[in-house]
Amino acid sequence: MRTLVLNAGYEPLSVVSSRRAALLVMRGKASVLAEEGAPIVSPSALIPRPAVILLHRYVRVARHRPSSPSRRGVLRRDHRLCVYCSRPAGTVDHVVPRARGGQSSWENLVACCSPCNVKKGDKTLDQLGWKLTTTPAAPTQHMWLPQELDAPYESWRPFLDHTAFGAGAAAA
Repeated sequence: MRTLVLNAGYEPLSVVSSRRAALLVMRGKASVLAEEGAPIVSPSALIPRPAVILLHRYVRVARHRPSSPSRRGVLRRDHRLCVYCSRPAGTVDHVVPRARGGQSSWENLVACCSPCNVKKGDKTLDQLGWKLTTTPAAPTQHMWLPQELDAPYESWRPFLDHTAFGAGAAAA
């Protein structure tokens, strides 16, 4: 079981194991906002299993844009859907092929399914007559939130501001 950790300002900070969350509560660093599942049993205590905890002190998190995109980041940004045909994607493609001077940047990399990647090869979109379903861009701030928030547990939903998560939360 995973536990949602909210910063002192009630914004999602991270997702940790239930045991780690219980330890934060026992040490007085957090409060339990929601419980779920069987309690955690220790030799000396029976501890409710926290589903959502709130930190008592605000933790300042430095969120910097990545210097270069990663395969995982591109697939997450595009919701693991091919930007050419909207089928599930498992690979990354350069919109402007590297053989034609395309860079490995957030604006040139997109999620792509294997059949479309093979068909496209080193051709341009104009040569194939293809259009992108979305325009690739550097990730927004919601991309730095824990990946578990893309499909949150039901017990977390009352504590999440869905407007902050973009399309990933709207689909969840």
